[in-house]
Amino acid sequence: MELLVRYLNRSDSISSIMSQDIIKEESLRDDLRYYFMSPCEKYRARRHLPWKMGVQILKIIMITTQLILFGLNNQLVVSYKEENTMALKNLFLKGYSGVDEDDYSIAVYTQQDVYDSLFYVLDQYSQLSQLSVGPISYAENQDGRPLPLEVCKRYYKRGSVQPSDEVYDIDAQLEKVCMSNDPKTVKQWRAGNSSFFDLDFYRLVDIQITFQLKGINLQTVRSRELPDCYTFSVTIIFDNQCHSGKVKIFLDIDSQSSACTDWKISGTAQKKHSLLVFDAFVILICLTSTVLCTRSIVLAVRLLQRFSRFFQENYNRSVCEEDRKEFLNGWYVLVIISDLLAVVGSILKMEIQAKSLTSYDVCSIFLGTSTLMVWVGVIRYLGYFQKYNVLILTMQAAFPKVLRFCCCAGMIYLGYTFCGWIVLGPYHEKFEGLSRVAECLFSLVNGDDMFTTFAQLKDKNTLVWLFSRAYLYSFISLFIYMVLSLFIALITDAYETIKNYQKDGFPLTDLQKFLREQKDFPVVEEGIIQSDFHIRYPLFCCCERVPEGDDIIVIS
Repeated sequence: MELLVRYLNRSDSISSIMSQDIIKEESLRDDLRYYFMSPCEKYRARRHLPWKMGVQILKIIMITTQLILFGLNNQLVVSYKEENTMALKNLFLKGYSGVDEDDYSIAVYTQQDVYDSLFYVLDQYSQLSQLSVGPISYAENQDGRPLPLEVCKRYYKRGSVQPSDEVYDIDAQLEKVCMSNDPKTVKQWRAGNSSFFDLDFYRLVDIQITFQLKGINLQTVRSRELPDCYTFSVTIIFDNQCHSGKVKIFLDIDSQSSACTDWKISGTAQKKHSLLVFDAFVILICLTSTVLCTRSIVLAVRLLQRFSRFFQENYNRSVCEEDRKEFLNGWYVLVIISDLLAVVGSILKMEIQAKSLTSYDVCSIFLGTSTLMVWVGVIRYLGYFQKYNVLILTMQAAFPKVLRFCCCAGMIYLGYTFCGWIVLGPYHEKFEGLSRVAECLFSLVNGDDMFTTFAQLKDKNTLVWLFSRAYLYSFISLFIYMVLSLFIALITDAYETIKNYQKDGFPLTDLQKFLREQKDFPVVEEGIIQSDFHIRYPLFCCCERVPEGDDIIVIS
């Protein structure tokens, strides 16, 4: 009788332990299923409103609106700077045609032209108030007097050149002499310092003229924005460094905007405060999105720990790498990065509107990149539908092979880049710099501007001309007919694999088998250590080669 009681008690305890394990397993399975549900499925399952999806939709609308408003304002600023640059070139450069000749604005070839261009700048500057049709004038110091114009010339300390006798005597050390004067007395100053303008062209390296102007961008009034006041630092350079008989003239402008000290506008309502409130609301929405996505990542890590512990206790095996990636959602990381960029860009935009900053370009980069990432993140919600998920799955499947392929093709591409630069650079404008060579070759790969690249090569050197033909023909044949075709084939192969998986079913991982309540997990015995190398040294797992499974793509 006593033995029967002990047996019954033991049976009850075993059944109690088994029931607890079953409850624990079912609870884990339910949590996993809920985590991998779409927002609509979560609402149908537990009536939880998809707050995160709603925040993302609202964020897309607000960030896009913010970007459009800032872009329209930025276009006014950029057009004002470009038009002022064009106006100043026409004002101060004698004979300027309205189009830069190359990377310089204009070039002169005689001594008289150099003198005429130099004195033309000084004369135009002294008559600026009578010549300019825009709201622009001389910059002033604290005493209210115009800032002086400065002329500097650099030349070799000693120089004597006799080309006919092939004799030269040059001291490479440079000397710099500068003079400055009030713009209202330029003519008298030029006449009193005629020796300064007596140029020895054999020794002359360059002449640099610098001055500052003030301007107001009035066109922003039409968009109900406060006009900005600008300081233009103008630099005109007569470049004779090559001593080739060609003096290049550059005009560069460095513009800085600031808030006007005294202003009064009537007849229009300003929208400054409403835009600041809108930007603050964008920041609030982005911070809310960041908190929700961070919370989801933390919950995913905890769920992964529960699932890993369950597998280790019940099946004595660790969770595979593919299943771990399912918990670490890259879309959340993308959303968090885009939110942080949007917050920084919104803060910069508010500072610009408050006239505390003038970095339009930096703000544009932050806002533009955040908007790009926000719209890319929309693909995540389209991925819940099988017909729209093909793009994401194809990119995931093809990316590793495409990356390896690009690394190999990139080595050949770099070889052609360096070769084209050193051989064809002196004879072809598209090969003058490494970046230009890379851009030219990329255009050729895409079939753009082929005939122009062939035709523009100067045929003065027969050997270089023959080499250029072999160079261009081999590059185009190799990259268009072979490399590009293989690149497309890799993506097509991944696409066909995904289509077959969608038709016949994807391979099931341990996680998916667990969610489907399958029990066919291989159990590892105590004496066998599975994947010990991968557990201790996960970074070296990519170094192993598995020939049989190299063409197998597992998509979850």
